[in-house]
Amino acid sequence: MGRLLYELGHVDEKTRVANERGSSKVGKASFSWAWGLDETTEERERGITMDIGLQSLTTPRRQITILDAPGHKDFIPNMISGASQADCALLVVDAATGEFEAGFDRGGQTREHILLVRSLGVSQVIVAVNKMDQVKWAESRYDEIRRLLKAFLGQSGFHPSKIGFVPVAAMLGVNLVDRSYEGAPALTNWYKGPTLVDLLDQLEPPARDIESPLRIPVCNVFKGQSSGIGVSGRICGGIVQVGERVRVLPGDETAIVRSIEVDEINVPWAAAGSNATLYLVAIDPIYLAVGSILCPPGNLVPLATAFSARIIVFDIQVPITVGASIELFHHSRDVPATLSRLVATIDRASGSVVKKNPRRVSLCTSAEVEISLRAGTLSAPSAVVRPIPLEPFSVNKDMGRILVRRGGETIAAGKPYLPAKSRQLTFLRHRAQRYCVRFQTKTPLRSIRYGLKG
Repeated sequence: MGRLLYELGHVDEKTRVANERGSSKVGKASFSWAWGLDETTEERERGITMDIGLQSLTTPRRQITILDAPGHKDFIPNMISGASQADCALLVVDAATGEFEAGFDRGGQTREHILLVRSLGVSQVIVAVNKMDQVKWAESRYDEIRRLLKAFLGQSGFHPSKIGFVPVAAMLGVNLVDRSYEGAPALTNWYKGPTLVDLLDQLEPPARDIESPLRIPVCNVFKGQSSGIGVSGRICGGIVQVGERVRVLPGDETAIVRSIEVDEINVPWAAAGSNATLYLVAIDPIYLAVGSILCPPGNLVPLATAFSARIIVFDIQVPITVGASIELFHHSRDVPATLSRLVATIDRASGSVVKKNPRRVSLCTSAEVEISLRAGTLSAPSAVVRPIPLEPFSVNKDMGRILVRRGGETIAAGKPYLPAKSRQLTFLRHRAQRYCVRFQTKTPLRSIRYGLKG
């Protein structure tokens, strides 16, 4: 992405030279273009992306915000945080012999990233087949990668019309912005398609849910340059304005929006779909954290410690059983949880129940389950379990998606609906009322006692 930003004029020559010298000095000369988005010292020293890099670029028809997500398996939680804010995906794969296979084979990061972005609601994807110069611009290699990925993307839920492929050599700047393939005549012999920027320009923005209540999952918290605390995240619903009071969940605190920035420009308001930075006042910073949700004080996001969800199990080797310890991911928040009940397995085509109360759920299965949050450690079962803000998929699609991981592997994705405990409480309340009606005419005291027991 660094070379693309340079070709589009978003990285000046002075910065390019400084990055080139700096990367050479630490023995990472081949990572000079990555320094345009990898800005922390640790990222530059290790030569890998660890956190979300945020930049913007302009095509003839689009203003695009780039969320440069980590590709290394050790930083999948950060990748999930970035993917949950995305509308479209740009997947860069290595065409070099052996490198593509390492990522695409079972358990590889290419497969996991595709499943993650699709599970988080991304429906459009561009695949940039990079380092074509290392395979001598072989059309056969490009066709092989294209064939394998197109089939897997289709199996993962991407519509064929929403998938684009383009061969590039990013280090050389070939086929990124224009078709002047200097030094790559072999590519022009067989490829006459669009450039990477052409494909980016053809992306269609999804519909924005501006009429729903305000929902902003916080993905970053930092101290403002002047007064106030800065928080950033993607607006998942509604509109936020300067001067508006917002509630911070979980918790009982509110804050006032002092200013709003979108693409580093001060704006009076921002709507659903925008990646915005809000500067808040009238709140203690200890009440703000990554994973918090900002919403209107009069329209809160429900809090849950247990809920039901319909999940799709990925290509796993070990089946999921009742009581399994899992990691639950919702936007930038990840919490320990337990799969407390397997309600039923579901036919993915018809949605009908295949089997009630199954003993286990295996690969490529759809199931209805109940998930309960737990304290931070298994050794402290008496610790208080803190609820998380969670909204059903039927109410807000962006807020109603979860991912389930186990042992460093993403095993399932799903959509929560009515909290499991809420259903039980509602049922008990209705049963208590029924008992009160039954006994009230004879013994009022007995009716109250039975009502409370019920």
